[in-house]
Amino acid sequence: MTTGVAGSFPAGLGSNPGHPVPLGFVFRSRAKEEKAVADKASLTDSKQPRDPQAPKGRPTPKRSEAQSQRRSVANTTLTRKDAAKRQREERRSALERQRQALAGGDERYLPARDKGPVRKFARDWIDSRFNVAEFFLPMAVVILVLSVVRVPALQNIALLLWLIVIVLIVLDAVVSAFRLRKALAERFPDQNRKGATRYALMRSLQMRRLRLPKPQVKRGERP
Repeated sequence: MTTGVAGSFPAGLGSNPGHPVPLGFVFRSRAKEEKAVADKASLTDSKQPRDPQAPKGRPTPKRSEAQSQRRSVANTTLTRKDAAKRQREERRSALERQRQALAGGDERYLPARDKGPVRKFARDWIDSRFNVAEFFLPMAVVILVLSVVRVPALQNIALLLWLIVIVLIVLDAVVSAFRLRKALAERFPDQNRKGATRYALMRSLQMRRLRLPKPQVKRGERP
């Protein structure tokens, strides 16, 4: 019976040369054994129910995630009636801010069609000059009264006035569009000017006191 070197092989292993013992089994690290035991214990603990009084055992969520969770909970707790009421209140407050902006010219709450420096310049350019189209309603009333009178001479005058007013409005609109387009190109060469000229011409059809947003410049003042 052959005896192995002390401390190298267990007793009796030397007599079985046909089945050698792997060196990994002999020299296996104790740290690996301890790690395997610890992993097994942690897996067993995770399957057990957690005590409510014990620490939560999970990372604290971020502030943004916590806020979004609180908002989702708050939204789900609202009833259908409360949600509709809140939407009506928000819509009413938005309309009130928009009305005040149209009266005072606050750019923050103006409608999308009136926002931007290009639209503001177009408004000021129209408000700073006299436009034939803004006097259309008063002239239309006068012409209508003349046409109602059963006097052929006055009716002929009314018809002639209709033609004169229409021609003046068209000519003034063409000249205004040409000059405004040129002024916009000089003032805002790199910005989107699409629709600004049409927007200004539609404003010129309204009487000055009825225009919204309210005029911010006086007659003859350069915008």
